[in-house]
Amino acid sequence: MKVPLALIRASLMVALQYRGDFAFELLTGVVRTFGRVMPLVLVYGHTTSISGWTADEAMLVMGFFLVMTAFHEGLMEPNLGEVVEAVRQGTLDLWLLKPADAQLFVSIRRVDPAYLWDVFAAFAVLGLATWRVGVPGPLDVIVAFLLLGCGLSAMYGLWLLAICTSFWFIRVDNLRFLLLSIADAGRWPVSVFSGWARVLFVAVVPVALVTTFPAEAMRGAWGWELVAVAFTVAAAFLVVSRLAWTRALASYTSASS
Repeated sequence: MKVPLALIRASLMVALQYRGDFAFELLTGVVRTFGRVMPLVLVYGHTTSISGWTADEAMLVMGFFLVMTAFHEGLMEPNLGEVVEAVRQGTLDLWLLKPADAQLFVSIRRVDPAYLWDVFAAFAVLGLATWRVGVPGPLDVIVAFLLLGCGLSAMYGLWLLAICTSFWFIRVDNLRFLLLSIADAGRWPVSVFSGWARVLFVAVVPVALVTTFPAEAMRGAWGWELVAVAFTVAAAFLVVSRLAWTRALASYTSASS
């Protein structure tokens, strides 16, 4: 636990040295949140329900979607995105020499504190939506955040898998942008989509685990089958991504080769 905390503390100290940039990023964070919520507001301005979800219930999904975007843009992309460039230039050697697990180091070596605003906005949206939908029971809340953890773990595993392809292919940026575009669908309840798309958003690009599943738990509309699916998908992504990372490192020729 000391290594992750030390890495996070160091990255925060570096980021906060540039306070002007930090303040500007916080300001743009307000605009980002507004832009992400407005499509939902506009759509529900013309209807009261979509696929059984009212506007307030859909706002629960939006709140968890904001958590996902903060996790991606504040932690995953600043770290895993740099791996691609490090592999191209051969500078990954410097990271592999650190006295810590390589996957852990490349995953949390940087934290972008400007995206803390997105976390605050996410919980503000969740709080407002929960108040309007109805306060859930304690078990519902626990299950919701367990499902959220499963979803974020699965998305991390997916992103790591995408990054691992950079060890064999020169440019994988298009793949990352494609996954990000698909993940943007997580702002809507998964029931809005057809059968094949639901499978895609649960088992292939598992945004439903991060957004819809926790929102359903907050509504009290969850079952143990849902929890089992979430844990199974998360475990599969984590195990497969770990195996892929190990295989990728074994094929890495380094800058000195």
